[in-house]
Amino acid sequence: MLGVALLTALGVWQIERRTWKLALIERVEQRIHAAPAGLPAPSSWPAVTAAGDEYRRVTVTGTFLNADETLVRAVTDDGPGFWVLTPLRTADGTTVLVNRGFVPADRRDPATRREGDPRGMATVTGLLRMSEPKGGFLRSNDPAAGRWYSRDVAAIAATHGLSQVAPFFVDADATANPGGYPVGGLTVVRFHNSHLIYALTWFTLAFMLAAALLRAVRGRGRTAGSDPRRAAVRRLIGTARNLSRNPGPDARAHIGSA
Repeated sequence: MLGVALLTALGVWQIERRTWKLALIERVEQRIHAAPAGLPAPSSWPAVTAAGDEYRRVTVTGTFLNADETLVRAVTDDGPGFWVLTPLRTADGTTVLVNRGFVPADRRDPATRREGDPRGMATVTGLLRMSEPKGGFLRSNDPAAGRWYSRDVAAIAATHGLSQVAPFFVDADATANPGGYPVGGLTVVRFHNSHLIYALTWFTLAFMLAAALLRAVRGRGRTAGSDPRRAAVRRLIGTARNLSRNPGPDARAHIGSA
């Protein structure tokens, strides 16, 4: 019974998770298709969260610090390569990292894509993204060696000695860069949503366990109810056998007279 209750509770939990995930997907869809707004002000940076702000369309204007770009390993539909993260210094002195887009391995060297480096004031529109601290799956960032597997804003800022850096970064949209690189607009907005399958699995297991429990209880009841009857029948059969072997004097007399 405890197992049935636990499995049922897990199924209910997955239904609640599915409701939450569908609401999240709806919020994100609204954000990515909304008109772009300005970046959150520095005073509100501590309140910026993934739940409340990630994937919002934003626009920011400033000057790119091309000499401080960072390459972060990436795997996209175009193959493996790197994200190009470049600091953008705004007019108020704050800095935000901009993921300008993807470059393949043969374009890793900035010298191979100089025409794509913006000069002077530039305006970027894209999606606000949260920092990705420490590294990727089974791979830790190694700032000293220049090996980056995640877009860790704080670590990248510290490596380049940047100050007043926003705790998030911006994924640039698909606006083409001169020379074709970096390639922006490759943000993948996809949420794994298998909660209904998980819920059905837990509910099915709960039903199977409940059916097995009911079958066991009924079987025990039948066994308990039939044992006395079977014992009585065995006793009657045993008595009949004994009588057939030794019918007694009255029975022998009757048999003899017959």
